[in-house]
Amino acid sequence: MLTDTLEQIRFLPSKRAIYVRVIFAGLAAMVLFKGLRFFEGGLWYGNQTADFSAFHIVAQHIWLDDLDLTYQFSEFSKMQAVASGGATSFMPWTYPPQFDLLLAPFGLLPGWAAYSLFTALTLAAYLMTLRAIAGNNLAQVLVISFPAIAITIACGQNGFLTGALIGLVCLNVERRQMLGQVLAGLALGAMVMKPHLAIVAGVYMLLTRRWTAIATAAIVVVTSTAVCTLAFGPQIWIAWLGAIKESAGYLEQGRYPLFRMISAYSSLYKSGLSPAAAFWGQVGVACLALAAVTLAVLRGPSHRFSLGVVAIASVMISPYAYDYDLPIVAIGLAMLLPDLFTLASTRERNTLYGLILLANSYGLLQSARLAREHVTEEDLQRYFTPAIAGVALVAVLAMLLRLLLRDARPATAALHGEPADLLPRHARVME
Repeated sequence: MLTDTLEQIRFLPSKRAIYVRVIFAGLAAMVLFKGLRFFEGGLWYGNQTADFSAFHIVAQHIWLDDLDLTYQFSEFSKMQAVASGGATSFMPWTYPPQFDLLLAPFGLLPGWAAYSLFTALTLAAYLMTLRAIAGNNLAQVLVISFPAIAITIACGQNGFLTGALIGLVCLNVERRQMLGQVLAGLALGAMVMKPHLAIVAGVYMLLTRRWTAIATAAIVVVTSTAVCTLAFGPQIWIAWLGAIKESAGYLEQGRYPLFRMISAYSSLYKSGLSPAAAFWGQVGVACLALAAVTLAVLRGPSHRFSLGVVAIASVMISPYAYDYDLPIVAIGLAMLLPDLFTLASTRERNTLYGLILLANSYGLLQSARLAREHVTEEDLQRYFTPAIAGVALVAVLAMLLRLLLRDARPATAALHGEPADLLPRHARVME
């Protein structure tokens, strides 16, 4: 059984260490292989490309002083065609200017070097954060999350960065020291680069009245906004908002690879519902996710469990979320595990692990199938590619709600309680 196999690892230190070292070595080899692949053939190959190619184009155009053009889909499409030598694949650009600012130094490097440095740094930060949270359960979390980590490496996306930031929020927001609150606020504020994934963490801080963390996050957002305005000019915000509006139209028309999305919207849309019906289904799931967070804060077994629910719910708010955002779910699983061992039965844990593994692996497996059959974006509509990951995550949310309703403790002063140090003992020693 999956549960027995995975959970026995944590009781065997030598075996646990071997699992971790092998997985770490495998991930490092993947980054090295992709870097060499891009060194030999560039970020574009045929009609396929890594998402990082869009990052690199944007970073280069920062130095060309025409960043605002990257937010115009027609212009950005031309930029990608030039960079690829005429490939038809197109990825719209809708990231906030704060992420552009972060990417700027990578525009001074060749594509392969920029990819290797960006992916290696963010992966290292993510794994260090995950290790601090998971402790003896690290091997188990890595095995379940390996497919999502692999696809994030393959496309060069920023899922490790956002996963590390949400992990830092979880590690620090309940610390007793003021420094912990400040660090949590800094991490949450940095999530302005992908704000739809930070909504739930912000709601948690409001519910638990972590005013220092909230104020720190607000300062980061305001300061970074001012810096971006000075660096790129006020017109950058008009350009960004225009891209957001145009992106909504793309989503409504189903022009994104929805099978790789992990939202309820994508699952409902691919099942045949209208865009409007799929949108309201997404709203319902988002409300359910926020209700789960509120219930976890009020009646959850521990602060740690509540933050695990926060991390998993983070990817369930927006209709626009991809499989490369799933490293955040691994953070949530690592937070949940200590309580799951006592709250959930073996069958329930087995189901939970299986659902998370399905969400993590579906996009990777489907992408591999389509690549093997040489399916282009133009041909994608003719293939049966349901969006399964969103369904799996909704089922995970339903199981967490069931646990909270069944095993809830009496309501206490959770909203006013003192922060608790959530770091495992081995991590506290290194402070």
